[in-house]
Amino acid sequence: MATLTPASVLHGARRVVVKIGSALLVEDGRLRSDWLAALAADVAGLRGTGAEVVIVSSGSIALGRAVLGLPQGALALEQSQAAAAVGQIRLARAYEEVLAPHGITAGQVLLTLDDTHDRRRYLNSRATLGTLLGLGVLPIVNENDTIATDEIRYGDNDRLAAQVAVTIGADLLVLLSDVDGLYTGNPQSDPQARHLPVIDSITPEVEGMAGDPLSPFSKGGMKTKIMAARTATAGGCAMLIGAGQALNPLAALTNGARATLFVAQGDPRSARKGWIAGMKPKGAVHVDSGAARALASGKSLLPAGVVRVEGQFHRGDAVSINGPDGPLGVGLAGYDAAEARAIAGHQSSEIETILNHPGRVALIHRDEMAL
Repeated sequence: MATLTPASVLHGARRVVVKIGSALLVEDGRLRSDWLAALAADVAGLRGTGAEVVIVSSGSIALGRAVLGLPQGALALEQSQAAAAVGQIRLARAYEEVLAPHGITAGQVLLTLDDTHDRRRYLNSRATLGTLLGLGVLPIVNENDTIATDEIRYGDNDRLAAQVAVTIGADLLVLLSDVDGLYTGNPQSDPQARHLPVIDSITPEVEGMAGDPLSPFSKGGMKTKIMAARTATAGGCAMLIGAGQALNPLAALTNGARATLFVAQGDPRSARKGWIAGMKPKGAVHVDSGAARALASGKSLLPAGVVRVEGQFHRGDAVSINGPDGPLGVGLAGYDAAEARAIAGHQSSEIETILNHPGRVALIHRDEMAL
């Protein structure tokens, strides 16, 4: 088996989330336009290999505070929200302008902690991001700082990026930062600190190596990156920490620039299936033999194959899937219990007439079940 390296993992990734820190994008209150243009070329190169890319970008508050003349240092929540409102427009326009010459359409997605912790919002976020990628759009994700309160904020985009990576089933998360990876100590103050190219598992010793942010514009230091790595790798997604200050940082990583690789624990699909399988069902759907055979061949569960619905559940809740001969598995319901009962046994083309609104084709999508 070939030895894993940061470059080899980036070469082989098919769905990549790239997180951009504020310190890379903004300097003295101004956007680093040449850096962003070089990053766009890198992204176009990745997409040219067949990889799908999502960017999680900081920078809206840093841009907005300069426009509004707000002081450096910590801002009050309402000041941060105002700065974000001004900066988000500029940030989105900047990405649109640098990606357009490469024939790439950008789409803005704003999330809060609630959007990934609430089941319904999580499913909506997953569906929207998946649809954008399917349409060839490059999603630009940021925390929705204009409305988020302290109680529903991630507070740093490292952890947001990890959650996005797990949500969309990415196989690689790249954190571009002001450091080129994890060291045994702070390399700025400890001349004996060693760079660690590969981390196979996140142990208490690894967690103890984390330090504080090197940049005043960075909300997350190495501690938040280790937290992000724990989330990503548990979800089957590898993670890279690499230096991003120079032009074309992704190309540099592809060509072997120093970085730290956190090895994924399994793969995104098996990790998600395991997560679904471990959920406690809140109801059950009983299917006929034809539907049972279709599920066994990797198909989604359509309403026509459902003969009975039990329990009370909401969209996104786990439900048992039972065939004529017994339990088949667990899946996340695409409809709540009342709607599922209404459409059970009907063709998908009848859903809109029955529910008085356009519905999803599948009652449980094949990606949302563990058999």
